[in-house]
Amino acid sequence: MTLDRLRPYVSGVLDPFVMGFDRAGLTPNGVSVLAFGMAVAAAVAFYLGGVEDRIWYVVASVLVFLNGWLDVVDGALAREQGVASPGGDLLDHVLDRYADIVVVVGLAAGLGDFLLGIAAVTGVLMTSYLGTQAQAVGLDRVYGGLVGRADRLAIIGVVAAVAYPISGEVAGYDIVGWLLVFLAVVGHLTALQRFYHAWVALE
Repeated sequence: MTLDRLRPYVSGVLDPFVMGFDRAGLTPNGVSVLAFGMAVAAAVAFYLGGVEDRIWYVVASVLVFLNGWLDVVDGALAREQGVASPGGDLLDHVLDRYADIVVVVGLAAGLGDFLLGIAAVTGVLMTSYLGTQAQAVGLDRVYGGLVGRADRLAIIGVVAAVAYPISGEVAGYDIVGWLLVFLAVVGHLTALQRFYHAWVALE
């Protein structure tokens, strides 16, 4: 299960957006920065959803989906403009990791549960780290496993959208709290799954 594998098949849907950004004079790096801005705004909305009004979760959902969409567009725009480069790839991955961090921190801050937030953010980061570390030791970059970044953003966006009307608690957590539990548990399981895949490939 990983939506990252579907990236090569959405080029037709991306074309109008890529052409629009290109005509507007945006660079792929500019789109990457814009995507990060969406993540920061989503983090603020998640915080406000926890401490003020749950309607902010709906806003956060839209912003998370925009972050994920722009993260796909920047690579397609780089290929369209013929400027794909290791530097752009590096910037994209660094901003993606910071985006992951701020979104999870926003979720945890809204709930006031930073211990759970630490468990979730380390799971998210280790998932991404193991994916790229495989490439660092001579293997292909690993996108597989239980939940990749695209899956994670889709799940966060959907849960955020339904968190507004669904506010009850189960075993001490509301639906946003259980989202953090999911990110923590499945994140670390995905990281271990990627580690095993790389370990076997290296033997």
